[in-house]
Amino acid sequence: MNLISLINPVANLLDKFIEDKDQKNALAHEIATMAQKHVQENALAQIEVNKQEARGNWFQSSWRPACAWVCVLGFAVNFLISPIASAFGIVVPQADTGTMLPVLMGMLGLAGVRTAERIKGVGK
Repeated sequence: MNLISLINPVANLLDKFIEDKDQKNALAHEIATMAQKHVQENALAQIEVNKQEARGNWFQSSWRPACAWVCVLGFAVNFLISPIASAFGIVVPQADTGTMLPVLMGMLGLAGVRTAERIKGVGK
């Protein structure tokens, strides 16, 4: 039930029980501001929840770097470790760059767009 909808009925009851107009007006004002205070407290509590959710956690903030490192390691195996190892007669299995390249290019493209947004002042 909405607290604001209770203000007028409660304020009307004050007429029946309280004779002093000043005291009645003070109580009516207190009842009216009580609902506003309650709404404001709820809004402030929601703001705190939003702040905590926006902060995120390690898993949320680390998936892009982890994905990038997997791609970097795959390319390092293909273009650095494998050629060096083959000079010594060691065969190192190749990573599938056909799968990694679209992921890496997509991440780099999104990072470029995000950087452009920040330079323009559009992003946070």
